[in-house]
Order: sequence, then C-alpha cells, then structure tokens
Amino acid sequence: MAKSIEDIFNDDEFGLLDAKIQKSEIKTDEDRLLESFEEINDFFEKNRREPQPTSMSEYALFSRLKEFKANEARKQLLKTFDRHNLLGEIETKIETLDDILNDDDFGLLDSEGDNSIFEFKHTPLNSSRDKAEYIAQRQSMSEKEFARYDLMFKQVHQELKEGKRKFEDFKNAEDNLVEGNFYLVDGLLCYLKVSKAEKVLKENKSGDRMRLEGRTVTIFENATISNMLFRSLGKAIQKNGKLITNPDENIERQLFENAGVVKEEDVESGWIYILKSKSDNKEIQNIQDLYKIGFSKLPVKERVRNAKKEATYLFADVEIIDSFACYNLNIHQFENLIHRFFAEVCLNIDLYDKESNRYIPREWFSVPLEEINTALDLLINGNIIHYKYDVAKKQVVLK
Repeated sequence: MAKSIEDIFNDDEFGLLDAKIQKSEIKTDEDRLLESFEEINDFFEKNRREPQPTSMSEYALFSRLKEFKANEARKQLLKTFDRHNLLGEIETKIETLDDILNDDDFGLLDSEGDNSIFEFKHTPLNSSRDKAEYIAQRQSMSEKEFARYDLMFKQVHQELKEGKRKFEDFKNAEDNLVEGNFYLVDGLLCYLKVSKAEKVLKENKSGDRMRLEGRTVTIFENATISNMLFRSLGKAIQKNGKLITNPDENIERQLFENAGVVKEEDVESGWIYILKSKSDNKEIQNIQDLYKIGFSKLPVKERVRNAKKEATYLFADVEIIDSFACYNLNIHQFENLIHRFFAEVCLNIDLYDKESNRYIPREWFSVPLEEINTALDLLINGNIIHYKYDVAKKQVVLK
C-alpha cells in the first residue's frame, strides 16, 4: 500500500527530515553598531542613568554615546533601538525631491533673483595649494582577520575594569602616538598596529621644522581597519579620545622611549630582522612558512653578506623580509622571549658543512609571517605575556 506524504512525514522516526536552518555568524557593520549601542542600553537599565566621564570604567561608554549623539547618520540607524531616549531628537529625514521643493520656506530654490553669490571673482581657477591626499576610509575586516584583535580588545577592556590600565589625556602625537599602543577615539578602542611616520622637513612662515608624517595601520574594535594619516589619527584622539596606559609603568615608559620617536640620548641596540632562506636543499624548501627571527648589532644587509658560508643561515643566501631598528633593547631578553614563544615550531634538522661538521640551527621557525609580526608587536608593547602560539591553529592566541 502506497504511503501518503503525510504518512511519510509522520513516520520519520530518526528525524531525518528535520530541517535546521543555518544562520550566518558573519556580523555586518550595522550588527556591530547595534551591539555597541546595546551595551549602553544595558548600562542604563542596570544603573538608571547614563554613563559618566568621571568613572574610568564608564568612560568608554560615555564617549561612545557622545559620538552617537553627534552623528546624525548613526542616530537614524539606532533610534529604533533607543529604548530610553538616550540619543535625543533626530533630524527629519527628507525622502523625495517633492519634499525638498515643498520645504523651501525661504525661496532659496527660486531660479529667478540675484545669482551673484555663485560668481567667484576673487578665487583663482587653478589653486596653488597641493591637492589633499585622499581621506582614509575604514574597511571592514573578516571574522578570521579580526579574531585575534577582538581578543586583544577584550583583554584591554578587562584590564581597564581591573584598574591595570587607565585613561589619560592625549597630547603631542609625536611623543605619544606609538606602535603597539591602544587609544580611545570617538567611543571606540583602537590599536595602532603600524606607524610609517618619518621625520620630514616642513617649511613654515614662522620657521622650518621637522615633524612626523606618514600613514598608519589602525585597527578599531568594531572590526574595521584604516590607513589614516599619522597626524589625522593624532588629531582625532586629541579632539575626542584618550590615551590608554599599558599595564606596567616600566613597560609603558620603555614603549614610549623605544617605539615611535627616538631621542638623542637613546642608545641604538641594533636591528630585529626576519629572513627567508634561498636554500636549494629540498628538505628546507618543503618546510612551509620557514623564517629566521633574529637580532643583529650590524645593519642587516652587512650581517647577511656571507650567509651562504654560515650555518646560522643554513649555508645559503637569504631574503630580507623585514627589519626594525631598536633602541635601549635588552638583546638577550628579546631573543629568549621570542624563541621561547615559538619554541614548538623551531626548525629541527641537522646540517653539515664541507668538512662534515654537524650544526643544528635554532633561530628558524615554521610560522606564518603575519603571526611573527603580531608576536613582535606584542613583545614590544609588553603584552606578549598574555598570549601563546597555537600550533594547530597557526595563530597567536590569548592564553
């Protein structure tokens, strides 16, 4: 006897016909914006008041709410979720051309009348001023790209609550805008991952002077990344933000001295370098993401000049992937820390020279280049103690 469709569905003993809808876990910018506003709603519901700037633990929420109130576009998006009228009134949104024409109370759109205001008699057609560089736009990061930074931001929030970090007024970007440090700007935490600022000579009527110019790579806690100008980032933090101190005052002091602006009294320690082997040894060629992380008192090009003759360079020429000048750095402490951090993926092979002498190189590691750069950032800013390298994931993760 043939079964009806209804019989088939009712006879599904093992639930094989149950359909489970898979929801995407990828968050949009609007999702993150709503989540950040919900934190403010939750605070109000718990405390029956808005967050205040006088409390260190509330300052980030206070600054974020302040930025939302000043941004009409965000207010339009968030107003529906504003259960406690925290954002205040919003501007009336004009939807159509008819709305615009009908709303012209003062006749500003009349075609007749005095049009002299549109005649630029005293403005040169070709401006002598240099064209401004494009304004850096924030780009969204993928969940995978942002994962490690999300952990870092959560750690900073926790340390702010515990009093291990604190907010301080931000002044003088040239001294206080430093790679590897965290800042608060427009209610969001940001992490200055890279600063390409260099000292350049600027001509001014009041006198020429040297100042830092260049771009940055800046990560924001809403999963966006920007290459905004060094000076633009500094102005944004100074206008509506704060400097966030590091957990240890000594680390903070060293960070300010060693990364960013170098003073005349600073002592040059040498160069941190990352190298890639050009060896024709098949065993070495087959190792994925193999890099040497080391330290040299000599300029790196000079140090690797005779690489093919030295065991430490695998008896082969090398490609210089990156190098960083360091000041006031404890060389042995640096090498011990970075080598211990990547100890589980240290190269472990035997090499022999022409005289059959055996060597075991120990400064080569099988690690993706991006993870090496992350570890170096964490080492310089003193946060590496909170992280470890996960061999299975091939990622630097929180302990």
